[in-house]
Amino acid sequence: MRGHLKAILDQAIYGRNLLGYLLKWLFFSTIIGVLSGSASAIFLKSLEWATNWREANVWIIYLLPLAGLLIGVIYYYFGKDVVGGNNLILSEIHNPKKVLKLRMVPFIFFGTVVTHLFGGSAGREGSAIQMGSSIADQLSHFFKFLRVDRKILLIAGMSAGFGSVFGTPLAGAVFGLEVFIIGRLSYDAILPALFASVIADHVTEVWWGVGHSIYEISSIPDMTLLNVFYASIAGICFGITSRIFSEGIQCWKGFLHKKIAFSPIHAVVGGVLIVILTELIGTTMYNGLGLDTISASFNTVLPSYAFALKILFTVITLGAGLKGGEVTCLFFIGATLGNALSLFIPLPMALLAGMGFVAVFAGASNTPLACTIMGIELFGAGVEIFVGIACVVAYLFSGHGGIYAAQFVGTSKHRSFEHHQGKSLSEIKSRDKT
Repeated sequence: MRGHLKAILDQAIYGRNLLGYLLKWLFFSTIIGVLSGSASAIFLKSLEWATNWREANVWIIYLLPLAGLLIGVIYYYFGKDVVGGNNLILSEIHNPKKVLKLRMVPFIFFGTVVTHLFGGSAGREGSAIQMGSSIADQLSHFFKFLRVDRKILLIAGMSAGFGSVFGTPLAGAVFGLEVFIIGRLSYDAILPALFASVIADHVTEVWWGVGHSIYEISSIPDMTLLNVFYASIAGICFGITSRIFSEGIQCWKGFLHKKIAFSPIHAVVGGVLIVILTELIGTTMYNGLGLDTISASFNTVLPSYAFALKILFTVITLGAGLKGGEVTCLFFIGATLGNALSLFIPLPMALLAGMGFVAVFAGASNTPLACTIMGIELFGAGVEIFVGIACVVAYLFSGHGGIYAAQFVGTSKHRSFEHHQGKSLSEIKSRDKT
């Protein structure tokens, strides 16, 4: 009898603690979601304005080198403590030391909008993640969080920024749990990450009325062994492409740092090259986000080299220090690569474009689960097997590389690389060089 009473009492205490935990993180996640969702909405509206203005005044692209110099000088003299961007956030999650500077928000906001306004090839998720995380981390000042709770705050901020900027709250939540350790999920933050992402997405779409692009895959073939093979071949192509993209940015960045000591000049060089390439190609298709081209890749035959040119434009832009994210550019690269593969792989064009859309990002960010869920949220039910195969195979074939150098390898992708476990991608890269 006494044992039963103790068990009931223990269960009551457990339930009370869980309720307190739920209310605590619902409260903080609401704050994070409202602030991050609002920041994302204003950011998306600003990018829309910048894109429309640039397309109506194409001449402004010629001023990209000056815009790059402005961004470079601002970060060089006033933003050295936030220049690390997403990698700075990941480093703080792994080893919390000091609260992120709130100035990260206006710096990345300004830098990204200016980059897009003047024609640089960049994305938007990196900016949203940085804004979400730095906003969330300010709560540490007011509530004196322990290290473990501050880590959860940062993850929730990343999830909120990602989920709200793409309109994919479930993928945003999983992305925050998956992105900082390759091969593992951090379930200690699952509740705050989900709450923050869902609330931020609601605030962006409902409160601010900011919509997101809609993509349709109308034809989905039956899942057969042959189609599994085709999806796997496509996944290999997507994974190798993501590795080329990641390595390209690092190589270009390293080259500029080696040749030019004063870093603001890097962005000038990158801007000049983008202007020259735009003039040579004779189209602004590869400048900015390229959302129209992404949409067209689902139903229109595009130049088979479109993905390669977008890689070139984005590597030059981001590797030179101009600001913005990588993900929307990876969407462009993946969707146009899928479009090109439809000439050789007997799967529907729209399906291959959708598979590439998320799989190239899965390989570059090492987040196959988040990207699979994103594919389902964006394209609807029925695509999950094809998208899942593409994302997982791309993840494996991208190797231990990626766009986030501060990621740690929690579980190696193959037993022949088990010696990489516990090391960051930057450590692996530097050891491979030696």
